[in-house]
Amino acid sequence: MVDFAVFVAPLVAGILTGYALRNRLHANVSRATFATILALTFSLGFSIGSNNDVLNSLPRVAWNAFFMAVLAIVFSVALVELAKRRVKLT
Repeated sequence: MVDFAVFVAPLVAGILTGYALRNRLHANVSRATFATILALTFSLGFSIGSNNDVLNSLPRVAWNAFFMAVLAIVFSVALVELAKRRVKLT
């Protein structure tokens, strides 16, 4: 199991570096961030594609995620409508 500090240490180092250089260095890191996110997304997709167990259970997981998303939307809309009527906004 990976130690928690492996994930926290780079985050803290980045925060401290950004704080220390905030007035001196105005780097545009959005491209580097975007490239890193693309690399991580590719890596995740590669891991999923190379694992047969995960790949075989993907349709079941996708349907569960779909139904949870639909239920979250339906209940959010219903509760907002109920709250609007209770507060008498419309």
